[in-house]
Amino acid sequence: MPDRGGGPTGPRIRVGRPSRRVRTLLMTLGVLAVLAMAFVMFAGFWTDWLWYRSVEYSSVFTTTLWTKIGLFLVFGLLMAIAVGVNIWLAHRLRPPLSAMSLEQQSLDRYRMSVAPYKKWVLLAITALVGLIAGASASGQWRTWLMYVNSVAFGQKDPQFKLDVSFYAFDLPWYRFLLGFGFAAAVLSLIAAALTHYLYGGLRITSPGARATAAATGHLSVLLGIFVSLKAVAYWLDRYGLAVKSSDFKATDNWTGLRYVDANAYLPAKTILFCIAAICAVLFFATLWRRTWQLPVIGFGLMVLSAILIGGLYPAIVQKFQVQPNEQAKEAPFIAKNIDATRDAYDIDDAQVDDYTGKSTETDDAKLRTDADAAASYRVMDPNVVSPAFQQLQQKRNYYQFPRTLDVDRYKGPDGKEQDTVIGLRELNLEGLPKRNWINDHFTYTHGYGAIAARGTTTGTNPAGSPDFTESGLPASGQLGKYEQRIYYGEKTAQYSIVGGPQKELDYEEDGEKTTSYKGDSGVSLANAFNRAAYAVSFSEPQILYSGAIGEGSRILYNRTPKERVEAVAPWLTIDGDAYPAVVDGRIQWVVDAYTTTNGYPYASRTTLGDTTADSLTTNQRAVVAQQNQVNYIRNSVKATVDAYDGKVKLYEWDTKDPVLKTWRKAFPGTVKSRADIPAELMDHLRYPQDLFKVQRELLTRYHVQDPAQFYSGSDAWQVPDDPTNKEPGAVPPYYLSMKMPGQDAQKFSLTTTFTPKGRPDLGAFMAVDADAASKDYGTMRLLRVTTTVKGPGQVQSELNGNDDVAEFVRNLKGTDSDIEYGNLLTVPLDGGFLYIEPVYTRGGTQNYPLLRKVAASYGSKIVFENSLGEALNAVFGVEDTGPAEPTEPPSDTTEPPATGDAALKKAIADAQKAYTEGETALQKQDWTAYGKAQADLEDALKRAAAAQPKPGSGADGAEAADKADAADKADDKGTDQGS
Repeated sequence: MPDRGGGPTGPRIRVGRPSRRVRTLLMTLGVLAVLAMAFVMFAGFWTDWLWYRSVEYSSVFTTTLWTKIGLFLVFGLLMAIAVGVNIWLAHRLRPPLSAMSLEQQSLDRYRMSVAPYKKWVLLAITALVGLIAGASASGQWRTWLMYVNSVAFGQKDPQFKLDVSFYAFDLPWYRFLLGFGFAAAVLSLIAAALTHYLYGGLRITSPGARATAAATGHLSVLLGIFVSLKAVAYWLDRYGLAVKSSDFKATDNWTGLRYVDANAYLPAKTILFCIAAICAVLFFATLWRRTWQLPVIGFGLMVLSAILIGGLYPAIVQKFQVQPNEQAKEAPFIAKNIDATRDAYDIDDAQVDDYTGKSTETDDAKLRTDADAAASYRVMDPNVVSPAFQQLQQKRNYYQFPRTLDVDRYKGPDGKEQDTVIGLRELNLEGLPKRNWINDHFTYTHGYGAIAARGTTTGTNPAGSPDFTESGLPASGQLGKYEQRIYYGEKTAQYSIVGGPQKELDYEEDGEKTTSYKGDSGVSLANAFNRAAYAVSFSEPQILYSGAIGEGSRILYNRTPKERVEAVAPWLTIDGDAYPAVVDGRIQWVVDAYTTTNGYPYASRTTLGDTTADSLTTNQRAVVAQQNQVNYIRNSVKATVDAYDGKVKLYEWDTKDPVLKTWRKAFPGTVKSRADIPAELMDHLRYPQDLFKVQRELLTRYHVQDPAQFYSGSDAWQVPDDPTNKEPGAVPPYYLSMKMPGQDAQKFSLTTTFTPKGRPDLGAFMAVDADAASKDYGTMRLLRVTTTVKGPGQVQSELNGNDDVAEFVRNLKGTDSDIEYGNLLTVPLDGGFLYIEPVYTRGGTQNYPLLRKVAASYGSKIVFENSLGEALNAVFGVEDTGPAEPTEPPSDTTEPPATGDAALKKAIADAQKAYTEGETALQKQDWTAYGKAQADLEDALKRAAAAQPKPGSGADGAEAADKADAADKADDKGTDQGS
């Protein structure tokens, strides 16, 4: 053919091999490409190792890694050998070639195409199934570690008398092995059958025998192995009945044996085990008999038995023995379920006492006095007042507070503990004046300071605002001196690079302050290899070449407390709400962590994500463990994360928990003993909310211990919806210092209410001692209400229909403000229940909630007053007894108010200055500045009034009066313009 390039008479182009230089270049590029891909894959591994080493938990990384590698190699190799050997054996047992049938002729071309590559095909198939099996097995590292390190519970199940550890640790591993065995048998059977078919051992359309004797024997053995595994499965299913979930009228999440299980399914599984074992022997016997007649008959018998004995017989027992008298038949099994569930969720010691709910006390004065001692009524709702913290203490747009603040205890000036609402001023990159890579990751790196307010009182600047005990930038107050920089927090999701040549913004107050990180947290970026690894891992090439990174630079990431604890203890389930505490001069995040299992016999299961949800979890805090199903839970570990250097410490909390003991054996040295908890930290540890919500949900049914009553559901409760929230959702539990009946003093508690199933009135009240330093920590007390008492929803409805509330709401409409209800607190008092609810307004000149009213209800009376003290006086019908809120003792260093002409002149000058600042803020619509100016103006006018002489004291007095009148006019003008 003529060359296409030059035509018949043109020059011919010779196409030869590329030159050596081109080949060398291509080879080099290929090697570089392979190295680049290898480095990309290696970068993730290397950065993980560096991070674990930086937090001093490298043993967790290595233990997990080697366990995964070991499982991958062992089970991947076993699967590859099982499939490969059976393919090789089927090929070895192939019949000699004979006269070709049409079927064999069509297969011949496949045999010929495979023949030159038989070894490679065998290696490819075995490698593929080995990789898949190994990857699947490596995901079982938790199951293996729990099995090999298992610790006995010391409790036996009531049916088989086996230790609970068998179901929690051993049975899951046996089931994995069984599943792996089934997969290996099925894949080997398929691979062997295809190989026999390809090489003539099996024939579908050819005349004569359908299978050679060798193929028959080989496949029969594989079928025998499969049926043997089925026999083992039937035997394990017997024990699985103890942890089997089923639908049952008595409870939605029944776990364990019922009458039909013990009297029908259990003997059926035993019979099926025997039939399967006999059937397996028949399959193995084909090695000698060379016929499938008996094995097929046996297999058919096994299938028929599974239908009749395993399905039809239990249905007959349920229909004709159980249903006619179900309560009596199921009573012994209900009793076992109740005992196991109460033990598994640690609610077996919950005290249930009858409580009338209606007071017989007729002395109003005594009721009023007892009300003051019954609780420290928290009028600052941490779920509402965050915007007030934001407006009054944010200071800069690049700071933020969590939407839900935390409740803790700190000592006041009198040395007594007081309920405190606290939040950290964390970094908010969305508020930066300019977003770029340097600002996001080098300049703005940390938040600054803890802000705290009394939970039981309000401030006066402005009125109804939080009464701050720690405020300002830098923060100062009752918390003393501590490291205020917050490099690790709940809102800190981005990475930061600190400690290098680039200075960080510390804070802005009277000028810009800069700093450089001095902690030893994070991973060093001093060498090029680490920088390259992080550039690849974070998909950020600037990390590799930026001049802002140099000697001393460290990269901080995984910065939320939840992320850090989950990483160093992947076997723990983390509570949805980490909270800050100032301990020994540092801010420590306290994280509650749980050990769980899904294998506690007879204990009913619960879905953590559903059980821990309430009216606040949708947008305001994470839900623990999402959809994990468990039937055993313990708050076994208290963890801390240092807000400055990110150090994670795990402390043993439940010293008896066998699940924690098992994990401590698997990861020795990672969890410190309970005795190592510092005393100051112990003062801030509390009962966790998520565990409490799981327990209260179980107690709606499992407070009943009589099987007949439990079956009927006549005393079932429910957690009521939150009446103060427009969105549907369960009422959240509340931390509150209060006294339960019979207690001598208030205790820091976590409380909740119950209503009868399907009814709005109050069914019960529950409180748990939440103070970790208390000897009664974790003690649960339930007050079962024996009369008809208004529930939270009914109280809220009555409040909404109250005339005073209606008038208050009407007046708000003219000011463009909205009413916002705070936590509806319930407190037992002298045989009855006292309800207290703070009411806030939001809008108008201030876009944050301020406490304006307090509602109270006791018995049939409901009141709506200006303060807590007035509400308590009104609801009990007594005269003013003084403020109910705790007040601080006067300081010995308080100076007397300044008097005289000089003080008057200064006060008037300050009033004029405040008025001018208010006018400026009003024009800019800066409501925070305007509110501060109005407060300064009010303070100046008070000082002016105190400084002026008494009327009629001469010319000075007249002059002072004139100046005071001028100040009053300035105040009136400012008020009018503000309106």
